Amino acid sequence: MNKFSGLLLLSSIAFAPVAFSAPMGTLSVHILNQQTGTPPPGVTVTLEKQQQGNWAMLASGKTDHDGRIKSLYPEDQDMQPGVYKVTFKTGDYFQSQKLSSFFPEVPVLFTVTKTNEKLHIPLLLSQYGYSTYKGS
Repeated sequence: MNKFSGLLLLSSIAFAPVAFSAPMGTLSVHILNQQTGTPPPGVTVTLEKQQQGNWAMLASGKTDHDGRIKSLYPEDQDMQPGVYKVTFKTGDYFQSQKLSSFFPEVPVLFTVTKTNEKLHIPLLLSQYGYSTYKGS
């Protein structure tokens, strides 16, 4: 084995955990307030995974000025197939706007079918309704 291939092998082993961890942006979310047409900043969003009938907390974050969390899934873990739940804490947002709302939070359950599948979950929100879909 020549020197170059030895270095290549050594470097690939050293960086293997990075190469196989969840890439940044594996799971992103976005909220748009349908009533105002603006994205709500500072909304807490949690991520959980279903395990033996219970929900295990994986991550939590707050939406940025554009109503987005660009990378909610922990970057130091692979996103494995299974059932997950993203919960948007919408009641706190509407309360901060001095508005009432019917839904204190919006849980969105979804299925991951491939390891590190890139997923986007948008939420179109109003005080008394919401809509979501599998985005890209």
